[in-house]
Amino acid sequence: MDTPTPLNTVAVIGLGTMGTGITEVLARAGREVIGIDISEAAGARAVAAVEASTARAVRREQLTEDERRDALARVRTFTDLQAAADADLVIEVAPESYEIKQQLIRELDGVVRPETIIATGTNALSVTRLAAESQRPERVLGLHFFNPAPAMKLVEVVSSVLTAPAAVASVTDLAHALGKEPVAVGDRPGFVADGLLFGYLNQAAAMYEAKYASREDIDAAMKLGCGLPMGPLALLDLVGVDTARTVLDAMYAESHDRLHAPAPILKQLSEAGLTGRKSGRGFYSYEEPGSSVVVPDALTPREDGRQSGGRTIRSVGVAGSGTMASGIAEVFAKAGYDVVLAARSEEKAQKAKARIGKSLSRSVDKGRMTAETAAKTLDRITPAGTYDAFADVDLALEAVAEDLEIKQQLFAAFDKVCKPGAILATTTSSLPVVACARATSRPGDVIGMHFFNPAPAMKLVEVVRTVLTDDDVHATVRQVCSTIKKHPVDCGDRAGFIVNALLFPYLNNAVKMVQEHYATLDDIDAAMKLGGGYPMGPFELLDVVGLDVSLAIEKVLHREFRDPGLAPAPLLEHLVAAGCLGRKTGRGFREYARR
Repeated sequence: MDTPTPLNTVAVIGLGTMGTGITEVLARAGREVIGIDISEAAGARAVAAVEASTARAVRREQLTEDERRDALARVRTFTDLQAAADADLVIEVAPESYEIKQQLIRELDGVVRPETIIATGTNALSVTRLAAESQRPERVLGLHFFNPAPAMKLVEVVSSVLTAPAAVASVTDLAHALGKEPVAVGDRPGFVADGLLFGYLNQAAAMYEAKYASREDIDAAMKLGCGLPMGPLALLDLVGVDTARTVLDAMYAESHDRLHAPAPILKQLSEAGLTGRKSGRGFYSYEEPGSSVVVPDALTPREDGRQSGGRTIRSVGVAGSGTMASGIAEVFAKAGYDVVLAARSEEKAQKAKARIGKSLSRSVDKGRMTAETAAKTLDRITPAGTYDAFADVDLALEAVAEDLEIKQQLFAAFDKVCKPGAILATTTSSLPVVACARATSRPGDVIGMHFFNPAPAMKLVEVVRTVLTDDDVHATVRQVCSTIKKHPVDCGDRAGFIVNALLFPYLNNAVKMVQEHYATLDDIDAAMKLGGGYPMGPFELLDVVGLDVSLAIEKVLHREFRDPGLAPAPLLEHLVAAGCLGRKTGRGFREYARR
């Protein structure tokens, strides 16, 4: 096999959800498809599913009726492996078991032509080990589609040390012809997308198991804080809790990284048969097996009156003059609160108010508010060059530099200036809130309110309660979040809270992949956008956040949890040391045109 050959007839072995999706993709792209499953009923269900899916595509004008009929005519199903004899390519989507897949590959050797390519759809097992079972291992590779196959654009093409380049080229050409984006990767558990994704999912499961945050708050935090299409626990239910456990077991066997050691709750749910949507219950409960409709269960939060505010908030003080402080002041002013915006000088405070004025003007230009509303909003903001102006505010909130000593000094000033009963809040994203509380004589009044940037646009606020925070302070802040049209999620006072504790280890692992020359920046970014539905790839995001900020958060997480797997990647440290901090300096993982 020296040159790429066209792959016109494809056998798909295993007609579950993934096999059926791959069958549809191939048929719609003009390939003859031989569907094979030991169950005749599975074949019938697969054909019915393709019929239903293509009918929806016609209604949405994605296909014509003639194209639909042609696609259906290309699909034939069988229960005998001999049906694959004339295939140019065989894609197996059998259960994730070495024993099953190895037996299948050995049997295919006696069925298919010598030049036929055999592709395994594994996402957890070694392609090299599977290829070694074949008499012609050079034609065996991995072809990893993502679920649902018709919708997801990413296909990982996995080579072993034995794979012939022509086989890779043929399969890559096919992926392009199917309208997919192929990414070439080497053979290691999880490949790129799952290698990054499942570590993150595992951490989310462990966070829930530790009762650090509710399943709803964890999922809401990652959707609203990172723009993800699904929260991690809902995604685990979709993927299958048992599948996740299998992938993580394989990853841990290779990496011995504690981040990949399956959280015990995954084993407990798997062995109880609570595998997610397919069983009707996993982290959530569903209307019926296979349904996506979540139904209330014993864990569903119920209103019990605790969220009603215990203190009255009419005026708010915001300390700081940067983008975050300005954004938070704008949010409160839009919600009707009187806001004192204080900085280290009157000039800085005036500049911060002017920044808010420009932001409101852009909203007027885009038709999001009237000029009159914008003017009233801006009038509610009073700039001040001293924190003495916070004497009468009901809520004092700091948004200054992420430096504990600076924040503690500021809280000591709040303690002296603010009236009794005022709530004192920090927007820190990584520092201990209780350390700010201890800088005051009233730690029960102190709480964390972690807004996300840009504050006017981002809906999430992590409400961080310390062991000293009073109940009525917590209740009041949650009520305030609702008033300013933000979604509050509760979390404890530990490094990273929810979002950063899950996000930054994932980013760090992506850096390690590049550092180890496993995949390129572009391929990893493409894999996570196309395979994981992320709005930005990890390296795009790192350059936006700032490599120095990212490194600082990684160090805080490593220091807090003492997990070797959380140690910052040396490549990240080297780039920061070289002054390559991302977009703000014109160079990070990529170079940018200087403005």
